[in-house]
Amino acid sequence: MEVTRIFDLLPYHEATFKPKPDVVASKENGEWTKYSIRQYREIVDNISQGFLAMGVQPGDKIAQISSNRAEWNFVDMAILQVGAIHVPIYATISESDYKYILNHAEVKFVFISGQELLRKIQHILPEIAHIQGIYTYKAHDEHKHLNDLIELGKQSTDHTMLESRKAEIKPEDVATIIYTSGTTGNPKGVMLTHHNIISNFKVCAHIPPFGEEAKAVSYLPLCHVYERMLNYLYHYLGFSIYYAENLGTITDNMKEVQPDILSTVPRLLEKIYDKLFATGHKLTGVKRWIFFWALHLALRYELKGANGWFYELKRKLYDKLVYTKWRAALGGKHLLVVSGGAALQPRLARMFTCAGINVLEGYGLTETSPVIAVNDLTKNGTKFATVGRLLSNVEVKIGGDGEILCKGPNVMKGYYKEPEMTRDAIDADGWFHTGDLGRFEPEGHLKITGRKKELFKTSFGKYISPQPIEDTFKESLFIDQIVVVGEHQKFAGALIVPDFIFLKSYCTVKEIPFTTNEEMINLPRIRKRFQTEVNKYNKCLGDTEKIKSWDLLDSEWTFETGEITPTMKLKRNVIALKYEEKIAKLFE
Repeated sequence: MEVTRIFDLLPYHEATFKPKPDVVASKENGEWTKYSIRQYREIVDNISQGFLAMGVQPGDKIAQISSNRAEWNFVDMAILQVGAIHVPIYATISESDYKYILNHAEVKFVFISGQELLRKIQHILPEIAHIQGIYTYKAHDEHKHLNDLIELGKQSTDHTMLESRKAEIKPEDVATIIYTSGTTGNPKGVMLTHHNIISNFKVCAHIPPFGEEAKAVSYLPLCHVYERMLNYLYHYLGFSIYYAENLGTITDNMKEVQPDILSTVPRLLEKIYDKLFATGHKLTGVKRWIFFWALHLALRYELKGANGWFYELKRKLYDKLVYTKWRAALGGKHLLVVSGGAALQPRLARMFTCAGINVLEGYGLTETSPVIAVNDLTKNGTKFATVGRLLSNVEVKIGGDGEILCKGPNVMKGYYKEPEMTRDAIDADGWFHTGDLGRFEPEGHLKITGRKKELFKTSFGKYISPQPIEDTFKESLFIDQIVVVGEHQKFAGALIVPDFIFLKSYCTVKEIPFTTNEEMINLPRIRKRFQTEVNKYNKCLGDTEKIKSWDLLDSEWTFETGEITPTMKLKRNVIALKYEEKIAKLFE
């Protein structure tokens, strides 16, 4: 059968693949709970029947605030089967954003994973006029459990209404409204149709080189279109999906599951690198030398044997001695890792790929369902420091100002309740304006060079794009995050967040005593070491791009502290306001 609506994935899966007990699986209280496709479909149909019994109509908005778990899929598919619209919401956003989204979307029902999340929004629920009911996935005295809805659905013996409702749903109907957090202003509700998302995962289906026996581990929020599209892709390819407990347990979960594929943002790869580096420093004698020879070799890796036969010979040796242990820490297989959401440092792509963990970087936006381009495993399909070639059903042209413009079946229907904003984003010829700057490499790979709105001008009238400069400096092992500033100033400056895991390891090896982050970053030896790093990466930049003044910060930037979005993008306005005095001192 053909998949034209997202919920068609369920009968398609059952008709196409061999039965297995773990189509989806969640871990709770130390145990994996697994569901076969028949169990999955039965639960979804019962929830759908429950929705119909409650009077849910096509176009009604139903929200879900939950970590990744099997129930997320059950509710998602059930919403879509009755023609309602799924509004997935991050579990980590601010109270004001919750209030805005629930009101703006006119949400009627909310599904929440547990009491901790419920406490975050409990006191604002009376202010949301449209909400008719709250359901949880964990027992709660004040609100109904998902099982109550399932039982309501079981009481219905007439399934003709459900089949009739499903038959009325068209591929061009809106399936979901995803609110992008953005770096300024209120979140925008991106309307994506069934066809938008299906067109994207179908054209990506050739990338994983596995059959239906493959396993995927999922930890990125399913409310983000990146992980959600891949989640549907795994359904389409018959993969088993295991939802990690949380980011802190991801490596332990991977050792248990032994996955073939993982989607991630660069942050996780950076953390894994830091742990590997720290592990190497704990070794002694010959083992330590071998570890760092292997690491340095991996950081110089080039594709297709471009480094020559002797390099490849050493690589095989180090694979037996070192790289197999790196793979064992991530489940033991030659893992395929798809990286997106933020720029990936080329050194990480080189290192992991050398070690037999293929890292494929891609690019897209919520508005494009999301993938526009991605590296793949075909001949000449991968090039480091690029986001790969365009998907076969996507068109891209570079505007006169360098902006990436996109057209294709993956482009959103528009922003919910924002026709003027939609017209600004999608021009009369159907081109979506991404706001990103880029260029094509000679082989056809797309390279992102910055953000259009982030350009600033120095007092000498020179334009500077901060993102490429920041990406250059983040190649340093010492730097976790960096923001480049200098609008209307004579030169560019920067605030730097050290990679504290690496920096503490460095201090231990160099026998540099410290007690706190604040004390550590103000030590003369540390300041001198960072100046060496700044000098090193300044050599890669033009004169107007060089960082002439900088300062270190004593704490990491997180979504919770407000400096970055859930997809790890810098909130430059927030940073500028929060560190106004520090930034001013850079230019004194």
